[in-house]
Amino acid sequence: MLKKILIGLVVLAIILFGVFKYMQFNTKKYSPEVQKTYKVGDATVKLFYCSPSKNDREIFGNLVPYGEVWRTGANEPTTLETDKPITLGNQSLPAGKYSLWTIPGKDSWNIILNTKIPGWGIGFDGKAQRNPKADLLNVTAKVSGLPAIQENLRIDIDSTLNFNWDNVRVAVPIGRL
Repeated sequence: MLKKILIGLVVLAIILFGVFKYMQFNTKKYSPEVQKTYKVGDATVKLFYCSPSKNDREIFGNLVPYGEVWRTGANEPTTLETDKPITLGNQSLPAGKYSLWTIPGKDSWNIILNTKIPGWGIGFDGKAQRNPKADLLNVTAKVSGLPAIQENLRIDIDSTLNFNWDNVRVAVPIGRL
């Protein structure tokens, strides 16, 4: 009897693993992975995120609610990794790899870097899996508009860390510490 239960559990685990991998692969067709590397002074900064599309949807205030933690992309959480200390806004960030979360608002966003990186970013309830106790940095940045609709979420770095999607742009100064 115990042998049958163990075999059943193994078969169930294999099926669940297969379903998870299928879902992971399938969702990335619609929100492709983006991995980019930037130089911030002599620091190397890597960004990883999955880029969802607007698809004629109302994004901010609807699909991405105001005042709620967002994993800032789709699928896995967005990550930022730096090999040397940098500044974001007016705060210092030690070298390391962090999950990047945001709390969008109509006029400003909170940008949060967290030391924990969960596997998927949201739970079965659709809520962000961020652990606030692991927040390392939290900066506020103003929202500005874009001259044209940005169909896919784009996060990039020049002299600022930029979030562009739909008709929204948020930019946070970034520099070498």
